[in-house]
Amino acid sequence: RRTQQHTLTLVACSQEEKLWDAVKITAYVLGTGLLIFTALANSVSWYAQNIWDILGHFCQTTWLQLYDLFEGKERTIFLLGAALVPSLAFWCFNGILMVADVTGKPTFITRYRIQLGKNDPVDTKKLRQAIWVALCNQFFISLPMLLPMFYVMKWWGNTFSKELPTFRWFLVELSVFTLIEEILFYYTHRLVHLPLLYKHIHKKHHEWTAPIGVVSIYAHPLEHILSNTLPVMTGPMIMGSHIVSIAAWFSLALITTSISHCGYHLPFLPSPEFHDFHHLKFNQCYGVLGVLDYLHGTDTVFRQTKAYERHRVLLSLTPLSESIPEAPKRAE
Repeated sequence: RRTQQHTLTLVACSQEEKLWDAVKITAYVLGTGLLIFTALANSVSWYAQNIWDILGHFCQTTWLQLYDLFEGKERTIFLLGAALVPSLAFWCFNGILMVADVTGKPTFITRYRIQLGKNDPVDTKKLRQAIWVALCNQFFISLPMLLPMFYVMKWWGNTFSKELPTFRWFLVELSVFTLIEEILFYYTHRLVHLPLLYKHIHKKHHEWTAPIGVVSIYAHPLEHILSNTLPVMTGPMIMGSHIVSIAAWFSLALITTSISHCGYHLPFLPSPEFHDFHHLKFNQCYGVLGVLDYLHGTDTVFRQTKAYERHRVLLSLTPLSESIPEAPKRAE
């Protein structure tokens, strides 16, 4: 019995030692990992801040020159920053995509098509209509909406400051803008999918089951106000943002939504699979980031598809339609 008790004691001590060793190893690994992460984060932050400081000096000088050039005429400066700069970004980016849509070249772009066999080439009659509607929405809806926004921003008093915002503050603003856009776009988008509103308003946008970039603002005027423009404008108005931040955010928002609609899953750009699937199936993937879709369960079908497996940034030159192909259809 004593031998048995002695053996049990040794086993217990051995288990305690193993447990203690495991705790020490875990603490060492976590501590080392935390130190490495902190060091890397600080290094990345330091390099980013240095780059921003260099760019910031250039931007600050350019901003002051621009301000003096227009003699402090704030309305003109606001319309240039909030309308002209984002519009140029939108049409330059989509101009390149439309060349690929119409001619099928360069193959560097067209080989990354998501819905194979669609828009190959695009129907030029439908394309001309989409361009016309997009231009009308920009000139006759978005532009007039910027005038009341101008007075809201002027009331804040920071929009035309001669000192540009810091890099960190711009990142904070960008986070707030993105969150507000996700919330407003998701719920307004679901609203226009109600049968009555869909039939008379949102159906126009869904004429393109395989979308292209310019279709991002091809929409009924009411939808363009409710879902396209207000979700993007609201963040800067709440934050009282500088016109340079507004110009950057509007440009980024237009290019991002163009990527979501472009129909190509291009290397090193955000994945458009999520919204492309929405155009394909209509009742899935209503949001921008997908957070609210996950919370509301409006991405359950999407998560069971190959499109979900392809929904990531492509870090190679091999199209995901080749590396993660659709499953072959069963013979009837």
